[in-house]
Amino acid sequence: MRDLKVSVLIDISNALSSSLNLEDILSSILNVLSESLEMKRGTITLVDPSTNELRIEVAQGLTSKEKERGHYKIGEGITGKVVESGEPMVVKDIEADPLFLNRTQSRKDLKERKFAFLCVPIKVGNKVVGALSVDHLFKGDISYEEDIKLLTIIASMVGQAVKIRELAEKEKQAVVSENIKLRQQLSGKFKFGNIIYGSPLMQSTLEGAAQVADSQATVLVLGESGTGKELLASAIHYASPRANKPFIKVACAALPENLLESELFGYERGAFTGAVERKKGRFELAEGGTIFLDEIGDLTPATQVKLLRILQEREFERLGGTQTMKADLRVICATHRDLEKMVKEGKFREDLFYRINVFPINIPPLRDRKEDIPLLVDHFIKKFNKLNNADITGINRAALDMLLSYAWPGNVRELENTIERAVIICKKGLLNPKCLPSKLVSKEIELPGEEASLPEIVEAIEKQRIVEALAKYKTQRNAARALGITERMLGYKIDKYNISTK
Repeated sequence: MRDLKVSVLIDISNALSSSLNLEDILSSILNVLSESLEMKRGTITLVDPSTNELRIEVAQGLTSKEKERGHYKIGEGITGKVVESGEPMVVKDIEADPLFLNRTQSRKDLKERKFAFLCVPIKVGNKVVGALSVDHLFKGDISYEEDIKLLTIIASMVGQAVKIRELAEKEKQAVVSENIKLRQQLSGKFKFGNIIYGSPLMQSTLEGAAQVADSQATVLVLGESGTGKELLASAIHYASPRANKPFIKVACAALPENLLESELFGYERGAFTGAVERKKGRFELAEGGTIFLDEIGDLTPATQVKLLRILQEREFERLGGTQTMKADLRVICATHRDLEKMVKEGKFREDLFYRINVFPINIPPLRDRKEDIPLLVDHFIKKFNKLNNADITGINRAALDMLLSYAWPGNVRELENTIERAVIICKKGLLNPKCLPSKLVSKEIELPGEEASLPEIVEAIEKQRIVEALAKYKTQRNAARALGITERMLGYKIDKYNISTK
């Protein structure tokens, strides 16, 4: 019997780590109790904080109508008294006990067989948040002490799962509240709802973007490749007074040098061989709206001069033309390059840099905002489920830990590609480590327990990565370069985590 109980606890522990969805976890726990211990009609009832009433969260062996009927006031019936007192209760014969309400009306077999009713409180810390109850075949006048001990252990594990959901809900509500507050402050004009985030770093970035969106200022979006610079530029445009006007995107690095100028400014008929008719350039097409110059650090010196004129004088000419065109538009630029360094090296015009650097916005790399990863993973799973006719229900803890421990040099774009590949490979169920590419496999990191919050997990991973980098690269300067952060930031984190540099 002892081996059986150990096996049950192992199965339940596996259920807890197999999903991030509380309802799935609780259903799996009740199935284990039913199949392994013959405990029937298992029910997990939780306190609804909005009404302070008990409602059935998950039930095994109940229909949806029976489940809906299962709601109680605290102190009402056996379940209500267990929650009120915080102590377990055993009713050896359900039918004979007046406290048993049978509110779900699910026990139609009481006349044929006798059942005992076992109910234990579910606690988070010292707070009772619900109850776990099961029906057990009547054993006669014997003790149910061992069964109660086992259910109490299981209820404690359920309490941790409930705590994790509460923390996730609080974090989600905090983000939602902050978004609502921000939208109210900005008169409801700004719409950044298509950007998935949950980290304080991205919150700060979006607050800055929202502040500048309503102005006419030129914006410079900085960040590594794949961080979402184009997405942020789009959000700024569509949250601005120019939202109903064109948003024209130009990938400066993708256009050959001999075509870039004609694409930007347009040309007149006969301006060059092959120019058989007049063509409007991107600046002309963006009239009244916004032009987004992606990877502006790749512009040629000649094009930089013409762009400077547009920013200063708001005018330009088509290639081969003499008519001066007025440019009523907003310019948003983006680059992954260090423009200040390029200015010092003479590779980028200093006057142009100061013209575009009116309002810089730096998008942090994904490795510095790993709180966003679970939200992005959920978003990409839904996206690629739809595109690939797949049925991925989520991601298990082991696979999520791998994603959190990886450095993501390709940032959000790389994460998106990884999840797309995983969805195609796995097709259904939970994503697991086997669905992920081998490059994500790294040294095992000792993570906090299941009760740990996401920031605590991220900090453990970050500390481990810093220790490994210092050991490998010997100096803080080289370690900082390998980690993609400044030496000053590395020093701050070494002090924060009390890491020895010897």
